Amino acid sequence: MASILIIDDSPVDVRVLTGMLEKAGHRVVAAGTAEEGIERVHRERPDLILMDVIMPGLNGFQATRMLTRHPQTMDVPVVMITTKSMESDRVWGLRQGARAFITKPVDAGALLACIDDLLARAA
Repeated sequence: MASILIIDDSPVDVRVLTGMLEKAGHRVVAAGTAEEGIERVHRERPDLILMDVIMPGLNGFQATRMLTRHPQTMDVPVVMITTKSMESDRVWGLRQGARAFITKPVDAGALLACIDDLLARAA
């Protein structure tokens, strides 16, 4: 399946998402900060990124904007996964370049359908 990078500072959320993704056959790596995540994207070129919004240092909006505007990473789809559920947050995330915006707690079926759709479009 796909290589997916989770960028999230919550070990619990990373563990839950990793379980969902690995059960579906994906290979998962994780980064606990946006800065570490950006470095891993450049080094490992994942097929897709799951990005939290609220993190220390760079937040997910800033990191998404950096990745989707950089020539080497702009083609890697970013899905924002966050507790921020306001419509303005969703709109802002999509304006930063995210391809999808999912609120926590994450529904496994919806997440996997979103990932399958984005990976199919990228192929």
